[in-house]
Amino acid sequence: MMKKINFIDIFCGAGGLSFSFKNRKHDLKLAVDIDKNSIETLKKNFPLIKDKIVNDDIKKIIKNTKYNKFKNKIDLLMGGPPCQGFSTANRQNILNDPRNDLYKYFLEFAKIIKPKFILIENVIGIKNKAKDILNKLENLNYLGDFRVLQASDFGIPQNRKRVFFFAVQKKYNAKHKIKKFFSLLDNFKIDCRQSVLEDALYNLRSLKSKKIKNDRFNEYYESGLNVEKIKHYKSNSYLKNINNNKKIKYIYNHKARYNNPRDIEIFSKLPQGENSTHSSIKNIMPYKSRNNIFKDKYYKLDNKKVSKTITSHMKFDCNMYIHPTQSRGLTPREAARIQSFPDDYFFEGTISQCYAQIGNAVPPLLSKYLCMAIEQIND
Repeated sequence: MMKKINFIDIFCGAGGLSFSFKNRKHDLKLAVDIDKNSIETLKKNFPLIKDKIVNDDIKKIIKNTKYNKFKNKIDLLMGGPPCQGFSTANRQNILNDPRNDLYKYFLEFAKIIKPKFILIENVIGIKNKAKDILNKLENLNYLGDFRVLQASDFGIPQNRKRVFFFAVQKKYNAKHKIKKFFSLLDNFKIDCRQSVLEDALYNLRSLKSKKIKNDRFNEYYESGLNVEKIKHYKSNSYLKNINNNKKIKYIYNHKARYNNPRDIEIFSKLPQGENSTHSSIKNIMPYKSRNNIFKDKYYKLDNKKVSKTITSHMKFDCNMYIHPTQSRGLTPREAARIQSFPDDYFFEGTISQCYAQIGNAVPPLLSKYLCMAIEQIND
């Protein structure tokens, strides 16, 4: 019989990491994030445990003695400290960005509650801090290691490489458990069916870009609705997987944002898989004199390949995420599907805030495999 995992999710975001642990009947004891919209999203999707979902700052959490009650009672502490300071997409790559130190507060909380296992997710750039993280874990009496995991290896139609640290208290046969954890993940990859973009976009209604700029509060059928009832939901193997074979009655957050006429023309002319340097848009490309810098300012996704990495940059624009067959950027629902969120997962906030939550999340399908690996070593 599977042993239930008691877990805490710090920097929980919209719940991508927590989702599969909850879905597999494990016990969320606490979820914390400083972003109010993410917390509202989590509460919306987990209404029965609203009291365990907290909108707060990790710097305040570690000073609040009420959380001492979790000491030696938590199997897993997990989370993804905000990573923009480490991101390779951050061209300035600011080494003294204060967000670079948030992992230290995460480890300080680990010192307080002493969980059996620790799981940390972050962007590739955090490898520069790997030695410091592993040394700090060692000082807390943990043995740790890390791997770079590629989302597409786990059946997610997205090129998304992220670093995962996994640590175990030394008294729990740590070396063996860490080795088995990563070995199990390697084995899971073997059985995963590969998916491409068209698998994720399957059967979503065609939309047009919103026509009115800064029109936040009105909805139009042609540009999509926040909540839309579905009469005949058609599925495929990828959608059955992310929806856990549930019958879907509503599609959420499938709304196209505003685009100006020039961008719509670029979207329509650019072939799939091509970027700003393509000849089809050379006469209308606004940054053509700086294509060496802005070559991916516009990029049309290819239906037959995995998507490029879904990131929080989408909160600004979706010009790098042009729909392969429609003259617009991806909707939040399309981005969420590429991230493997189920169709009945609702995101709270403005369309920009939804994009940010989705782009920052751990893909739930990947978190399922992380959960399955931990289940097998949680004895």
